[in-house]
Amino acid sequence: MNEVVIPQSHCLAGVARCDITPPVGIYHRMWGAALHDKSTGVHRPLTATVLYLQSHEQPTQPPYIVISLDHCLFWAREMDDLLDAVSQRASVERSSLIVYFSHTHASGLMGLERKHLPGGDLIEPYLAELANRVTRLVIEARDALKPASIVYGHGKCDLAKNRDFLDLEKGKYVCGFNPGGVTDDTVLIGRVADEQGGLIATVVNYACHPTTLAWENTLISPDYLGAMREVVERATNVPCLFLQGASGDLGPQESYVGDVEIADRNGRQLGHAALATLETLPKAGYRFTYTGPVLSGATLGTWKYTAESAEQQAPKSLWAFQCDTVPLKYRNDLPSREGLEQDDVRYRAEEKQALEAGDAEQARKSRAMIERTTRSLLRIAPLPPGDAYPYPVISWRIGDAVWLALDGEHYNVLQRELRSRFPGVPLMIGTIANGSKVWYLPPASSYGLGLYQEEASILAKGCLEAVLEAATSTIQKLLAK
Repeated sequence: MNEVVIPQSHCLAGVARCDITPPVGIYHRMWGAALHDKSTGVHRPLTATVLYLQSHEQPTQPPYIVISLDHCLFWAREMDDLLDAVSQRASVERSSLIVYFSHTHASGLMGLERKHLPGGDLIEPYLAELANRVTRLVIEARDALKPASIVYGHGKCDLAKNRDFLDLEKGKYVCGFNPGGVTDDTVLIGRVADEQGGLIATVVNYACHPTTLAWENTLISPDYLGAMREVVERATNVPCLFLQGASGDLGPQESYVGDVEIADRNGRQLGHAALATLETLPKAGYRFTYTGPVLSGATLGTWKYTAESAEQQAPKSLWAFQCDTVPLKYRNDLPSREGLEQDDVRYRAEEKQALEAGDAEQARKSRAMIERTTRSLLRIAPLPPGDAYPYPVISWRIGDAVWLALDGEHYNVLQRELRSRFPGVPLMIGTIANGSKVWYLPPASSYGLGLYQEEASILAKGCLEAVLEAATSTIQKLLAK
């Protein structure tokens, strides 16, 4: 091998960013163990960032509108409302809109089912204004479209740790740091620049649950993503857009705290890893080529970046969209709505009794169970009838890279395996794409262990493997075009 090809995409690109921080006092309680309901302040602002990508040579192809939101996720109703509003107001096809949630657990849970709770009256007007702001961003990014290139590079960061820990004393698995667990430390970077080399944006694709801050935190926060962006944007002076990878079993080693400085420290770790990778990227249109020996004290082999020919650059402008559907079996023990509603009544009675007795610990446990029951009801309500969920595997080929949009929270084995199957191909694997209707996708080997992720999933054993095979097929189709 006498040359190294640098993966790139050539297209039209535009970016826009705005603040989407909810008002202080909005309903904020995300964690079952939390004792507060309303936010008391702001650690760092929440942001929305839109990266509008479009084919330069095939203008009739649908655009790819990447919307990165600093929220955990939206339920089906709130998700549909947002997508419908933005699609109609910005005059874009809904299928081109992909919302990628940063998945911060400190943003507040924006579910309309919580309108009656303290601070819940602020949720509906906030969501209405959010739709307006995202619409304006989409229009602004579209208006800013210009010829651009995306140069990709792979780096490493060990912020993410496995979080399936076996508590030997209790004889059960808990969702927390597992020193011996398998992780994925890959950071995939995309540097977006115009034809003159001026930066437009950067993209950071990494898998790690933003769960540094938990029940003790009462501040609105993007978790570690805020400090990560600050580090990158201070060096680049352009928006940094984050795509959450397959992090179903990954989180920071130091998690579930109330100290925002720990979140910032986690973010700086990822930010510096991203910058280190950015520093390795050459300008677009070049590859690293062996240029021959030079006689010195030793015979030295010399390499340098050389400009690509028009023929070599042609594939970097390829643009193709693919959406395949794979049926994923529902688990056969999904709870019934009636049973969950009965559980909800029982847990609320237990909470009331505990509060009247001054038993704060029991009240906390009861509230946690109420939260679990509420989420279970929200999981099963929007599911299509039948015995399987029609799961979409959505992807774009943009030059040398493939961008995947996947619903749900996948174990990191999914992206490790995909990247091993397609070495050298940048795979921007974005999860929690347009929400999480299927919730978690653990591997078959994890079923039966008593893990939270299995309990939360609506899917039967083997569904992660089915998504892996479907994604593999989809990527193969795109790369063959």
